[in-house]
Amino acid sequence: MRGSSVGSQIKDMWMLALPYQVAAVVTALVAVGFTKLFMWLEHRNVELITAHPHLIFITAPVAFLFSWWLVTRFSPMAGSSGVPQLIAAAEVADDEERNDGSWRFLNVRIIFVRVGATMAMVMGGGAIGREGPILQIAGSVYRVVHKLLPPFWPKVSRRVMMVTGGAAGLSAAFNTPLGGIVFAMEELTRTHIGKFRTAVLSSVIISGMTAQWLLGPYLILGYPKLERVGPSFMYTLLAISAVAGAMGVLSGKAVLLLDKIRRAIKGKVAQGTFVLLCALTFACVVNAFGPMALGSGEALMDRYLFAMEPNPSVKDVAGRLLGSIISTGSASAGMLFGPALSSGAAIGGLFGHWFGVDRGQLNILVLGGMCAFLTGITRSPFTSAIIILEMTDRHSAILQLMYAAMIASMIAHAIDDKSYYERMRDRLIASVPGLRRRFPGEGS
Repeated sequence: MRGSSVGSQIKDMWMLALPYQVAAVVTALVAVGFTKLFMWLEHRNVELITAHPHLIFITAPVAFLFSWWLVTRFSPMAGSSGVPQLIAAAEVADDEERNDGSWRFLNVRIIFVRVGATMAMVMGGGAIGREGPILQIAGSVYRVVHKLLPPFWPKVSRRVMMVTGGAAGLSAAFNTPLGGIVFAMEELTRTHIGKFRTAVLSSVIISGMTAQWLLGPYLILGYPKLERVGPSFMYTLLAISAVAGAMGVLSGKAVLLLDKIRRAIKGKVAQGTFVLLCALTFACVVNAFGPMALGSGEALMDRYLFAMEPNPSVKDVAGRLLGSIISTGSASAGMLFGPALSSGAAIGGLFGHWFGVDRGQLNILVLGGMCAFLTGITRSPFTSAIIILEMTDRHSAILQLMYAAMIASMIAHAIDDKSYYERMRDRLIASVPGLRRRFPGEGS
């Protein structure tokens, strides 16, 4: 009898783990394909606009309008960032099908619309990242797998599946398994990690290993050269972290303002005109500040961290900030996560150039600016520090990264007590009548 009981327990454990494992593999395959296509289109667009700068006045309006049309016509929740939708889905998720509202934010249609709308923006040069779309797609994959489970299957928490999907998506897209785990803990849930640590760990490992099997071991930002710094250097880093953190908060508030204006506009034609104006404004930004305003900003980060003479400039900062705000605020498929890193890098590099630091110390300021700006957007300091650490494999800079994240977090909370993600999540939930939140004590 005891052997039969043990066998039954093993079977139940295997059946409980299988949905996470299947979803992790699917997520990794989708994330790798999405990333490759995103980067290929981004490089082709940069080449085109660099050779023919004035074409941006054609490509940007066409791309912004087409992306907006896809979103509004087929799936309104597939627009904007993607991370607030994932957070909102976790907030309203209920394991009883009749009470569950998470399907509004994560479903099969969203996967296809999100891919199409994001790639349309990339083809037009939109200053967006691929992180948010991948996280929303990953959450949708996990939710679909959960929905396909037959009635006899052991009960699997829908909310845990979606939270785990976000962690797996981040791990697969950026080879940052620790970042995925910390992101799930810090950003996606308020439940103690002990309640779903096995699910998160197994999914992160499987999705990450699948991505590495396809792409090989890789780092998003290579191995930037760093030099030892003294205590006085921390004052320089403090100044950069404070500015980058503040700019991260203000960027998020600017996107929210554009979103508020768009929501107040009645009628599809009027909203389309708003999107067209955003696209033309973005084209003017690119024309004024150069091609570094295009795309996710990975080219800027690569130049600032590895070029012998990176030549930081105010134009790079202005281009990255304005480009990402307009692109995401247009209500087409956009994401602040990746552009936040490049905006922070531009700020860190510019201040380092003004302070006259040497090359190895400049890289620390660039990484610190990235960490601080991302913290200002997300209010997730541990996630920001861990992700940048894993993207560069520069463990010697962990204290500086944590310091930058701490300063940015303090500045951000002094400016606004809620992050961009939280405020957008509240708007998304409020836009759907009758949704019941898991955490009703939080204001919206």
